[in-house]
Amino acid sequence: MSTSAGASSRLTLRSFWHDLPREGKFLLSTIIVDFIGNGLVMPFNVVYLHEVRGFELARVGLLLSLPALVGLLVVGPIGALLDRIGPRIVVICCFVIQITAQVTLASATTELRAAAGCVLLGFSGGIIWPAIQTLIGTIIPSHLRQRYFGVNFTLLNLGIGIGGILGGLFVDVSRPETFVAIYLIDAATFLAPLAIFLGPLRHVPRPVRLERDPTRDGHTPSATGYRAVLRDRSLLLILLLMFVASFVGYGQLNTGFPAFGREVGGISTKALGLAFAANTAVIVVLQLFVLQRIEGRRRTRVIVVMSAIWGVSFLTLGATGLVPGTVVAALLFGLCAAVFGFGETFFQPTLPAMVNDLAPDHLRGRYNAAMSISWQSASVAGPAVAGVLIGQGWNSSYIAMLVGGCVLVAWLALVTERRLPPRVNGVRDAEEPVPGVPVVPGQA
Repeated sequence: MSTSAGASSRLTLRSFWHDLPREGKFLLSTIIVDFIGNGLVMPFNVVYLHEVRGFELARVGLLLSLPALVGLLVVGPIGALLDRIGPRIVVICCFVIQITAQVTLASATTELRAAAGCVLLGFSGGIIWPAIQTLIGTIIPSHLRQRYFGVNFTLLNLGIGIGGILGGLFVDVSRPETFVAIYLIDAATFLAPLAIFLGPLRHVPRPVRLERDPTRDGHTPSATGYRAVLRDRSLLLILLLMFVASFVGYGQLNTGFPAFGREVGGISTKALGLAFAANTAVIVVLQLFVLQRIEGRRRTRVIVVMSAIWGVSFLTLGATGLVPGTVVAALLFGLCAAVFGFGETFFQPTLPAMVNDLAPDHLRGRYNAAMSISWQSASVAGPAVAGVLIGQGWNSSYIAMLVGGCVLVAWLALVTERRLPPRVNGVRDAEEPVPGVPVVPGQA
């Protein structure tokens, strides 16, 4: 795994900010404000709808499943729209939908109104991730994308952590107006990025349009839409890798982990909250350190390291069941969340950068939409499988599934490595043609 010592030593926040293009600085500048709003409401959706609005818990579960379902349905068409009209207009529309959704939920005195708010959240959720990833791939140079995704993830978690703390100090079930206030504040936080996109980012390049779309080998395919995306075997391997990693990782983080901790480890709700705070703190503190160490290394090998770290995290989770209801169990659960967060700092900068380095410019929206579909599918399947295994008391099988999934992730990463151009895999000193740019004979 070759790397450049000089490049790694230069990787500081100051040097990163200096190297960013002007548009990238504006895009990054609103992340904390935006996600403070998300952090305000994210931990309290169930409490708000069930305890404040008085909806039955079973119905609340159905309501909160709507965003994931709607997002999964809209993400495919959004990918085609991104390639047609560009990410900037799509992101602006997403912010407007998000503001409307939060205002609707703030006044959700009926289940029908709450459902409308959740459907709007699903639309915005299905739109925002592929749109933002496409925008990053458009305005951030290839050699900075891995760093950008890592720093973006750090600021995102910092914003959510700050918002969660502020929300916990502010909301009070006996005062419904406090919950209304946090949803309205969340809506207001989208005004800052909206102003950026209407102002400094109004000149973001439009999508590339080619009547005949050249591929990396200089040939012209007959398909230019999702058929062309699905013919990219390297992408399909990355998407499979993304699905399995998300299934055992993020598909369990907010459901399987807490359920196992409560049902098997006997963890208190306070310990759960502290564990997730530890997860966020590890990401914020260690992401830059990890970025320095993985710069210039093969991204597939980084994923192998991540799978080993997550395997340790899952074994630690399983150990809580050996000492249920004790302080040791609570400490083990906190350690599990912290170690998992350490693994996240390897995951988040790499796979999105791989997809965007692989994507031709004229298909970038569809490539990122395909990545979002893989991610969201795992987020739907993961909680369902966790519920069955933990609900039936098959606790050892649940942990074995997670650890076995890590082994599968590592194997898939090594298989994927054999099909990726070195440049896409993070090796910057290799002379590789840029995706979407025809190779001129004699210049390769």
